[in-house]
Amino acid sequence: VILAVEKRATPKLQDPRTIRKILTVDNDIALAFAGLNADARVLVDKTRIECQSYRLNVEDNPTVDYVARFIARTQQKYTHRGGVRPFGISTLLGGFNTDGVPELYQTDPAGTYYAWKATAIGKNSKSVVDFLEKKYVEDLEEGPALRLALKALLEVTEASGKNIEVVIVRKSGLGWMTEDELDPLLKELDDTADKISKLKETK
Repeated sequence: VILAVEKRATPKLQDPRTIRKILTVDNDIALAFAGLNADARVLVDKTRIECQSYRLNVEDNPTVDYVARFIARTQQKYTHRGGVRPFGISTLLGGFNTDGVPELYQTDPAGTYYAWKATAIGKNSKSVVDFLEKKYVEDLEEGPALRLALKALLEVTEASGKNIEVVIVRKSGLGWMTEDELDPLLKELDDTADKISKLKETK
């Protein structure tokens, strides 16, 4: 599973490591979110505790669908309790099911959750989803899946490793891509200049 997000530009004096849009939930489950950072931190902390509790009780790693159900249940609880407000985040969860098959889940503040083959959340997500609907094919290997995720993100953001964060969720664990690894791929996939020249030709 590939999770790719657009990072906001950080002030010059701020440590960029303290601002993450992709968080580790368990050894082989990662969560990307759109919305309020503080709400994400609280929800992920609750989820991490639940994962550890599951591991102690069941003596096995929690599956991504179990974690998605827990997050959705927690979000839904906060929609009808007095004295609290709903969590202001949507999440995307990447991980594996009991058969070791990669799965992607989305949850929203209302507490609903869905399984997807590929999707996007947040600002301008419609453009990204439209692109994925056109280009997605079944059973992609890691390389082509990574290229598809980056190409979709380039529909709405600049081609720079500084403002894109990517995590590859493998059975062996999570692989965080560095700027040095991302930059050559982004340069290769970036077709902004071609789009501009085509627009000029049509005018």
